[in-house]
Amino acid sequence: MKITREQSVYQLAFLPRLFPVNAYFVEEEDGLTLIDAAMPFSVKGIMKAAETIGKPIARIVLTHAHGDHIGALDGLKAALPDAKVYISARDARLLAGDKTLDAGEAGPIKGSIPKPGSIRTKPDVLLREGDRIGSLQAISTPGHTPGSMSFLDTRNLALIVGDAFQLRGGIAVSGQTRPLFPFPAMATWSKEASLASALKLQQLKPSLLAVGHGSMLANPQEAISRAIETAKRNLQSQRSHDSHVTQNRT
Repeated sequence: MKITREQSVYQLAFLPRLFPVNAYFVEEEDGLTLIDAAMPFSVKGIMKAAETIGKPIARIVLTHAHGDHIGALDGLKAALPDAKVYISARDARLLAGDKTLDAGEAGPIKGSIPKPGSIRTKPDVLLREGDRIGSLQAISTPGHTPGSMSFLDTRNLALIVGDAFQLRGGIAVSGQTRPLFPFPAMATWSKEASLASALKLQQLKPSLLAVGHGSMLANPQEAISRAIETAKRNLQSQRSHDSHVTQNRT
């Protein structure tokens, strides 16, 4: 595990050369907010990192319910029984193994959703748009999963986005394939919703972009704009292709 600090954010990078997965600490006066729980084997590393920083883990916040973001949740909750667990109301169902779709949601939901009952931990707080967790503001950013959320540190505009963007293999909006690291795209539920969420995050003008896969990026506005333009072109090309195929069939 590698620890990197930028502003109020500590990145905990697991398996950086194989399948890089990040968890984050955001430092608050009363302790640390953990964002995402990485892999099942990450419990020891997360606890050790908090010890090194010298503050307790006060709360656990999840960007979404894929296995590489919730893997250590049960182990952490066992070690930290007083730490409240936060997740969006929508992805709380995925955390419980419920992959049913809401009205208006096209399927399927992709990626490593836990099997029903495999995660014992129940969330304490179901997040909605605009909720506050210490210095963090919750932002609804569906796309990678229906209930994905991002978190903006209101003190410095550091932005932790889960898999709304990736930086491993090159910056990309969720759902846009990067050949050197295609896995986030393969696990994305809706490319269209992901693009809408990326545009929403762009408007926040973040000072730092912290993602689930890849290094943190300071002053990310130009890179975010490039990723969005690429996603727009790719989606337009896909729509044109689909329309052409439909016309030929009729």
